[in-house]
Amino acid sequence: MSEKYIPPKIWVNDADGENEWANINSDTSGARYEKELPVGEHSLQLYSLGTPNGQKVTIMLEELLALGIKEAEYDAYLINIGQAEQFSSGFVDVNPNSKIPALIDKSGDTDTNVFESASILVHLAEKFGHFLPASGPARTQTFNWLFWAQGSAPYLGGGFGHFYTYADEKQEYPINRFAMEAKRQLDVLDKQLSENTYIAGDEYSIADMAIWPWYGSLVLGRLYNAAEFLQVESYTNVLRWANLLEKREAVKRGRIVNKSWGDEWEQVVERHSAEDIDRALNKYILP
Repeated sequence: MSEKYIPPKIWVNDADGENEWANINSDTSGARYEKELPVGEHSLQLYSLGTPNGQKVTIMLEELLALGIKEAEYDAYLINIGQAEQFSSGFVDVNPNSKIPALIDKSGDTDTNVFESASILVHLAEKFGHFLPASGPARTQTFNWLFWAQGSAPYLGGGFGHFYTYADEKQEYPINRFAMEAKRQLDVLDKQLSENTYIAGDEYSIADMAIWPWYGSLVLGRLYNAAEFLQVESYTNVLRWANLLEKREAVKRGRIVNKSWGDEWEQVVERHSAEDIDRALNKYILP
């Protein structure tokens, strides 16, 4: 443990440290350099990375394509946040907050920029009429859990994940604080799933797509190498649900789009057609 930290009277951003994320992030917004975004042939242009937030949207798009909705075809371009590509002028024009994912819907008379993963899910659900009830209590319940995910996941990713995995040194207080919150959130989900097949009820929805990449990946041992530390095996209903979704073909496909790490079969850096994913999955070797 380092010497006790005493906050200065006025905070100043120190970008000279060794932590790669501290060096990339800034206390100001906006573009840092000029660069236009590439544009493919489809009406839907996605600029993203295969992190949990990025997976939400690609899973949704692959689910729509699995239903035979050809208008959901999309081009997916990698935004390498480790190389600060989220701060290009082209990306900032789509999302002034410089966070992935960002979508341009070019199907109308004018282009529609959509940012924030939940907003993209709602946009696609309402555009194509799937995975979001049209009205009534079921629609409200889906929104309840969708926005629960938007408010809760930052505690898991930016809180627990940061201090447990990415911080320069392990610190007991923040790890304990955010581990407790991560486990509390898993308990919330476990109780909800004890009475429901899916997050918002008996129907698969955008709430599942928003929550699975974070909490499903966590209990399946794919996030932060923290499954044992958090005793995820005790959340039996979350595990049941996580495994149920993992078996969906669209989930298998969507979770590897815009991914540039891991095994060769799970890397689809760019996606312009179904064949791009097929080629990657064909490299999978059974254990």
